[in-house]
Amino acid sequence: MSAEPREIPGESEEIEVRDPVSAPDVDGVPRRATRRFPLFTRDTARPEGGGRAAPGDAPAPARQWPVLAVLGVVALGLLLTALDQFRIGTILIGAGLLAGAVLRWLLPGVGLLAVRSRFTDIATYGVLGAAIVLLALMAQPDPWLQIPFLKDTLHFTVDS
Repeated sequence: MSAEPREIPGESEEIEVRDPVSAPDVDGVPRRATRRFPLFTRDTARPEGGGRAAPGDAPAPARQWPVLAVLGVVALGLLLTALDQFRIGTILIGAGLLAGAVLRWLLPGVGLLAVRSRFTDIATYGVLGAAIVLLALMAQPDPWLQIPFLKDTLHFTVDS
């Protein structure tokens, strides 16, 4: 460490940039900024797209409308399921998750709907939503969707 006196930026001499990734610190002295991750994590980064879905001066529900919309559809599906409308309720739950995947894909900022990276959120919401919808459509009795090879596949694995 050298004990050279620091000069105030903007005076007689220019700040010398040592390499392309040097950035001035609080005192204006260039410091090497590294892109290497620290050994110990001290904070967590906000997921991509995790910003507000509306301006900061909007009320809280307006800033978080994507997650509220998804939760509203899922809550309606749970209510219908509880009221003995199993198939329609579970289809609504899956449709809510699929809507969450679409919102996460289309909107740059979705608030609390962003949990992980954009790809992981879309894949998670999409796969779970599609699985719930398909299982609801194939549920017994009187399935709305019949997959022909599924019965043949089960025939070889289950004895009657």
